[in-house]
Amino acid sequence: MNNYEEIQQEMLKKVQTCQKDHDLKTCFDCDKLLDCKLRDEYVKATYEYLSEGKQGDFDF
Repeated sequence: MNNYEEIQQEMLKKVQTCQKDHDLKTCFDCDKLLDCKLRDEYVKATYEYLSEGKQGDFDF
């Protein structure tokens, strides 16, 4: 597991904990979706994981 994957997995756990704490199945059900810093950090970590820290395209 590389550093980007570790960070992405950590952020995923934080998002899932938040969803559980607020009794939500998805972030899209949350009224704070567009202003959520935690979700923004998760999206950024996921992008960096998929692109391996490089700017531009990434492979799935």
